[in-house]
Amino acid sequence: MKIISQSVLSDRIIYEDNHLIAVNKLPSWLVQGDKTGDESLVDAIKKYIKVKYGKPGEVFLGSIHRLDRPVSGLVIFARTSKALERMNALFSGRDIIKTYFAITEGVPPRSAGTLEHHLLKDEKTNTVKAFSQGMKIPHGAKPARLDYVLENRVDNVSLLRINPLTGRSHQIRVQLASIRCPILGDIKYGAKRALQDQSIALHSFSLEFMHPVLKSKILIEAPFPGSEWWQLF
Repeated sequence: MKIISQSVLSDRIIYEDNHLIAVNKLPSWLVQGDKTGDESLVDAIKKYIKVKYGKPGEVFLGSIHRLDRPVSGLVIFARTSKALERMNALFSGRDIIKTYFAITEGVPPRSAGTLEHHLLKDEKTNTVKAFSQGMKIPHGAKPARLDYVLENRVDNVSLLRINPLTGRSHQIRVQLASIRCPILGDIKYGAKRALQDQSIALHSFSLEFMHPVLKSKILIEAPFPGSEWWQLF
């Protein structure tokens, strides 16, 4: 069982108030527990709050959204049930601006565009298939949409800024793969090779939204990882 270091976690907290807490996630960290039994961010942050604030008994922490384990970047949690309910409403109502960056193998056909597909997840293999317009859409497939901009490129490697407009499982990964731009390291969706640290070059960069309790506009940003492939840009 892998444990998340409390000192490392503390250094990676990028926003904290009485209602919300946000972390710049390392790609090796789980957001919520899975069959590996490794400690999750939810449990590690509960420990952090309990110690820092001397909280007796069980600490409340609500998981609002997830990042796949090999993905780095911003993930936000609710410290109260009121904040959790209101943040869930913001996410489901698409009242949050989400920005990701991805480094891809290949260059997109246009420097900016919108990708629209229907996505169907295979729970047995934990993979998602994208169906584009004109294809027969299977029962259960859900619409997915994102905007992208080509920010930079080095030879055949691209840095894309992405704003997902829906929140489907593996959405960015499979939609970019569908235009022959698999994310660096993402062998599940067509990348040529894995990265040494088993991450993929997808980073949750920022969230912009109206604070659910304070009612003020808030922008939280997570710096890029220090890995060599991110240093290209």
